[in-house]
Amino acid sequence: MHHIEAWMGTLPPIWVYLMVCLVIGVESMGVPLPGEVALITASLLSVTTSVNPWLVAGAASVGAIVGDSIGYLIGRRGGRALLERFGRRFPKHFGPEHLAKAERAFQRWGVWAVFFGRFIALLRILAGPLAGALRVPYAKFLAANALGGITWSFGTVFAIYSLGQVAEKWLKDFSWVALAVAVVVGVASTLYLRRRAAAEARALAAEADKEPAATP
Repeated sequence: MHHIEAWMGTLPPIWVYLMVCLVIGVESMGVPLPGEVALITASLLSVTTSVNPWLVAGAASVGAIVGDSIGYLIGRRGGRALLERFGRRFPKHFGPEHLAKAERAFQRWGVWAVFFGRFIALLRILAGPLAGALRVPYAKFLAANALGGITWSFGTVFAIYSLGQVAEKWLKDFSWVALAVAVVVGVASTLYLRRRAAAEARALAAEADKEPAATP
């Protein structure tokens, strides 16, 4: 994380915004890239450099919304078979168990899985393509996609930026502490939803295990 921050700190602000938008956009299309790391790093840079937090959040929102929409179109045209074929080639990220968990989330939450998916690593990658493959109406998908992307982007950026300003003011001689605190706050906003998603996945898995036994 520190090496990524040091490298991005050498870039002009416009390139930071473009990189955030690109990395998050490609991740949202279904490619496993560290979108959250890029967003947190850019947010940290906005505390101590000329990087603008509003533009970071805006770039992240655009990347999230556009990337998810492209992923939706890919999933809609290729269907579930495309996701399964992709999963066989990249089982570490898109294996059958990953796809099954994502599908259970859609069964449980419906289109809100797209919103919650922005806060959960697995669904952040699969939400768009899977929504397309499941033929979720695009208008509903876009509303949940935009709401989730904007909430995640601006919430993450300004949580880190606000705390980072306080840390910068009071902990100037302990920059490593400020960095650690900022990173913790940046990921803390996702912990509740991740735990909830994990609990829901376990509950759904338990229900699925019971179904065969209940069948005469």
